[in-house]
Amino acid sequence: MVLKRIALALFLCALMPLSANAADKLMMATTTSTQDTGLLEYLQPYFKKDTGIDLAWVSVGTGKALELAKNCDADVLLVHAPAAEKKFVEAGHGIDRRQIMYNDFVLAGPKDDPAKVAGKGIAEALKQISESGSPFVSRGDESGTHKAEKKLWKDAGVNPEKAKAYVSAGQGMMAPLRMAAEKKGYVLTDRGTWIKYDAQEGKANPLAIIVEGDTPLRNQYSVITVNPAQCKKVDAALAKKFEDWWVSPQTQKLIEDFRLQGKQLFFPNAGK
Repeated sequence: MVLKRIALALFLCALMPLSANAADKLMMATTTSTQDTGLLEYLQPYFKKDTGIDLAWVSVGTGKALELAKNCDADVLLVHAPAAEKKFVEAGHGIDRRQIMYNDFVLAGPKDDPAKVAGKGIAEALKQISESGSPFVSRGDESGTHKAEKKLWKDAGVNPEKAKAYVSAGQGMMAPLRMAAEKKGYVLTDRGTWIKYDAQEGKANPLAIIVEGDTPLRNQYSVITVNPAQCKKVDAALAKKFEDWWVSPQTQKLIEDFRLQGKQLFFPNAGK
């Protein structure tokens, strides 16, 4: 009799709907820079406390993140390739794209700067690197950084893939930085990952920032909800909570306060 009661209780529990808390989960596809810098681990406890949502994520290049979303393998996105993001939304794969923060790209290279490009604009610097025959290491993975790099090469009027010294890593940002150090070459990186890498390497780092501050080097991040009309498992209400949280004044202040080695990595600009 006791066993029958236990079996009945288990059966009734199986029929009961899951609690709201158990259902409040989101999968985010995001870029490697938000993972590598430690930003996500820093923000996750605040997000959970404020929203009650369990946020899991996969950290890949922006191109791969967008593909995951197209295949309904993510609910929301945090990415940094504006042109690709706009095409993604225009094609009906995503909705409610909102910018949340920015940092910038920098061109790193050997401290002795063999191509002599320090202080130049990024277009002139890339052209001179190509002409000098100095190695250049690209992410080569269709990430947001790689997409930005390809546009910068195009704007400079150079096809880097024709150069023997151009290397495509096909990996996240840390690997190209290490390869550039080994090959005494140049590399384009987001500033946040550069700060992380430089802190890890310390005095042994053979690279330095060679070009920075040029307008084309701005690096914008946005959040996007995967279109529930295409991906039925996406909970639009939870996704809206996710986006609203990122643009809230409290979260924007958390982003502003995030530091590594005493340096600010990201600059909030929601609504701007």
